[in-house]
Amino acid sequence: ATVTGAARDSLLNICMDAKHHKKEPGPEGKLYGQCVLWKDNACCTANTSMEAHEDQSYLYNFNWDHCGAMPEKCKRHFIQDTCLYECSPNLGPWIDQADNSWRKERILHVPLCREDCEQWWEDCQDAVTCKVNWHKGWNWTTG
Repeated sequence: ATVTGAARDSLLNICMDAKHHKKEPGPEGKLYGQCVLWKDNACCTANTSMEAHEDQSYLYNFNWDHCGAMPEKCKRHFIQDTCLYECSPNLGPWIDQADNSWRKERILHVPLCREDCEQWWEDCQDAVTCKVNWHKGWNWTTG
């Protein structure tokens, strides 16, 4: 089935229903750092864009350096990924239902340019993590 122009366009200017997203995309003149790409039409606030760059961010209570210091050249890819997730109003085609307490929607199977993928690998191949899957199985008892 083909998606009509109107239906397709409606997927390209929406914010998902998740923890830190605005209800509707719109201009955000003060977006920070790597998130600045979305300043003309964003689903994130300036505050969220700043938190996306913190090592220990309140956004998801997750620390990039959970297994030793993540190299800056590697970390920038995760920051860019966070900015895309939090700020982009163009993720509609990949929004999927989520049944978490903290978000009703998530994104799944978003395509990644080959050169971005290869650069990410290049920049992170010497970094380490202590976890096979970052999405589940964490012990949060100590914060």
